[in-house]
Amino acid sequence: MPSPQTDTPATAETTGPSGAPPAHERPGGAGATYYLAALDLRGRRCVILGGGAVARRKAEGLVAAGADVLVVAPNAEDLPPNVRHLRRCATPSDLEGAALVICATDDPEANASFAAEAQRRGVFVNVVDDPAAGDFAVPAVLRRGSLQIGISTGGASPALARRLRERLEREIGEEYAELTELLAELRAEWEPSATAAALPSAARGAAWHAVLDLPLLELLASGERDEAAARARSVLADALKPGAGR
Repeated sequence: MPSPQTDTPATAETTGPSGAPPAHERPGGAGATYYLAALDLRGRRCVILGGGAVARRKAEGLVAAGADVLVVAPNAEDLPPNVRHLRRCATPSDLEGAALVICATDDPEANASFAAEAQRRGVFVNVVDDPAAGDFAVPAVLRRGSLQIGISTGGASPALARRLRERLEREIGEEYAELTELLAELRAEWEPSATAAALPSAARGAAWHAVLDLPLLELLASGERDEAAARARSVLADALKPGAGR
């Protein structure tokens, strides 16, 4: 019986994105080795089927990534701003034009059916209560500004992934967000000069490692951002001098 949140699509023989075999025919499941990747979803249509707490968290993550998010469910509360919400049961046509689909209803049968429909359309899909039924699993993520650290156990133990994320949250504080922002600023300034100077990649890497050896976190934590930036710029300028590290 279809979920009250969905009109389950008819079953069909399917293939995954780019002609891959459907999920149920692939090796894997719990403990599978996934290929972790960071997706650029800015402006891309991402569809979430279901409106519970898990769907809300998925919507928050996608909005933070700049995606165009559509939630289809009769009821969904506390959705992030800019999320479109269709207050009705989902239909296969809701997947039209989607770059990504997340099945998060409370009906496993409906989730599986819509996952198969997404795969038939060549769209990557995640099934929140059964990652092996989809094309990708979402790792536990630690976010500090632009810095993101994903942790996956391949479905073997989501609890372990969460525990590791919590441990890293204690070790990697908010100061890393400011450090990442500073490094991005320095990189935008320095890399064109390094290219113009034909600085080899090994020398570039050495220069950035030298920057990271500076006490930047301590300076940022004490509010001395200008001093942190000045020291980093000095190291990078030295790397551009003739004969430096070449």
